[in-house]
Amino acid sequence: MARNIEDLRELLFDTIAGVKNGTLDIERAKVIGDLSQVVVNSAKAEVEYTRLTGYKGRFLEKQEELPPGITGIHQHRLQG
Repeated sequence: MARNIEDLRELLFDTIAGVKNGTLDIERAKVIGDLSQVVVNSAKAEVEYTRLTGYKGRFLEKQEELPPGITGIHQHRLQG
């Protein structure tokens, strides 16, 4: 199982080669591509979270306190 970007790249290039030489069917290659995109999108979300909050710990790890400016409660004001 891929654990870092180099492993993911190798898997994707192996997938391309498998489709090209006929040893991997298109449907299975599509699933690998879709799952790879999920990994990439997760990494993008982690980078954006770090950029916005300055939090350097593990991504989405339970924290005792939320970063400054984040309340955890979305409040709506009713206007009458």
